Amino acid sequence: MEKIKYLLFLDDIRDPFENDGEWLVFSPFGGTRDFQTIWVKSYEEFIKWIKENGLPDGICFDHDLGEDIAIEMVSNGTNKKVARKIKKEAPSGFDCAKWVIEYCMDNELDFPKYNIQSANPVGKDNINGIIQSYRKFKDREDV
Repeated sequence: MEKIKYLLFLDDIRDPFENDGEWLVFSPFGGTRDFQTIWVKSYEEFIKWIKENGLPDGICFDHDLGEDIAIEMVSNGTNKKVARKIKKEAPSGFDCAKWVIEYCMDNELDFPKYNIQSANPVGKDNINGIIQSYRKFKDREDV
């Protein structure tokens, strides 16, 4: 029996199951849909899932998290400036990537396959940069 692949989809806004899974085009597994998707919307949910289940086979990262909370706060009457400040203080996908790197180092694991669906080009570059730096570091250590 073949092992089920797990994709951890980190995004506070984009629903990976909506419109026949159109956001799953960002899956690091290529064109296949031969995996189970777990949708997490925050840093806390992301960390909790990995601590309870172990490292997934793949991760899709969004950078800017907290937009859903900010939208809800404004709709409930919170000042937009206050909501924006709270959103800005929320941990990001970059923080999640750093946490996974620490987890991999602590458990002597390779970083899983990944992709980044963030609309924030600087955030996307930062996530990709830290993961690539870790992979280069790990490759040097393995020699």
